[in-house]
Amino acid sequence: MEDSKKETKTEPKKKTTVLVSQAGKIYVTATFNNTLITVTNNKGEAISWSSSGACGFKGTRRSTPYAASLAVSQATQKAIEKGLKTVEVYVKGPGAGRDSSLRAIKSSGLSISLIADVTPIPHNGPRAKKRRRV
Repeated sequence: MEDSKKETKTEPKKKTTVLVSQAGKIYVTATFNNTLITVTNNKGEAISWSSSGACGFKGTRRSTPYAASLAVSQATQKAIEKGLKTVEVYVKGPGAGRDSSLRAIKSSGLSISLIADVTPIPHNGPRAKKRRRV
């Protein structure tokens, strides 16, 4: 019985290197509780990412503009080391980290070619939940 079970060792997958040109995109998702930053190349493949929570902030301090600016500077620093120069910025969400993240991108040395707000706005979608009575 023991001989019939073969032990196969699986090798860990090798990380594929992402081709980085001088132009890329930065996606900032600013929620009420956190700020997420993803830096991608023009194809949309992630070069680097960061968030307020990944920078060590916990609880309500994650939603502060300072935490968002630290997360942006951490993500952009990794991208600059890989050769990124100009970016298009796409901001989504109502959070406090929206404006401070744009300032942090500008101060990191990247030149911004486009700023777009891609916050989803419902055009009277599904019926809303019944109103809360307190």
